[in-house]
Amino acid sequence: MAEEIVPTEPAGTPKLSRRRAPGGGRSSVKPMRTVAILGAVGALVAGVALPALASAKPTPSAATTLQQMAFDDAQSLVVASEATSAPLERGSYSATTPDEIEKKKAEEAAKARAAAAAAAARVASSSGSSISDADLQLISAGSGAVRSPLPQGSYSVSRTLSASHNGADMVAPAGTPIFAATGGVVRISSESHFGYGVAVVIDSVIGGQRVSTLYGHMTNGTRAVQTGQTVEPGQFIGKVGNTGHSFGAHLHFEVKVNGSLVEPIGWLRVNAG
Repeated sequence: MAEEIVPTEPAGTPKLSRRRAPGGGRSSVKPMRTVAILGAVGALVAGVALPALASAKPTPSAATTLQQMAFDDAQSLVVASEATSAPLERGSYSATTPDEIEKKKAEEAAKARAAAAAAAARVASSSGSSISDADLQLISAGSGAVRSPLPQGSYSVSRTLSASHNGADMVAPAGTPIFAATGGVVRISSESHFGYGVAVVIDSVIGGQRVSTLYGHMTNGTRAVQTGQTVEPGQFIGKVGNTGHSFGAHLHFEVKVNGSLVEPIGWLRVNAG
């Protein structure tokens, strides 16, 4: 076998650097080191610049207006707790809700009805005409334990207590309201009480004495009290009529004190308030 001869470089010849083939690894080290250095520098710049920018933003003072704050930072939400003016008072505005309007209308309508009823009662009392059922809550004038059983000026007395008559006949137009002359307990309330026709009897105690008052010849169906009911002086109890043994519309009014008949008109004159 022939011996292979390898040429050799002459002494003193400089050695040429040999480049490694691709994939050897050393050629990619330098670019990666450059990227790392640039990243570190960017982080350092960001760390220094951002706090400076944050501190450079002005802090709103007490005098800063809402418009200025909105202009400086349009993305922020500003709640102005003291942006409103003086508080509204209830008396400074009128009712506007549906419930308040309906309530106001109802109150005005009630006042109008009450005024109309009062006017009708005054006209009826002065003219002697009948009172409607809407006015049953009328009370007689005056105050005290004894009242007039009929409105003042609405009647005349045709006769009073005598040997043949137990009370006073108070002549008034049919339908005139009758009031309890005394407060007490209703002992009789009947559509047919002997010759009295429609009648009511009330038992009372006045000044330590037992007083009984009778109201006869009332109109059918007008009794406003029942047996056993407690009534007040001046309370409406019925209307003048012509029932029973009667000749013309009037109220037969009787008064007994401790079981004895007394003259009704004189008794009213002394005791009625």
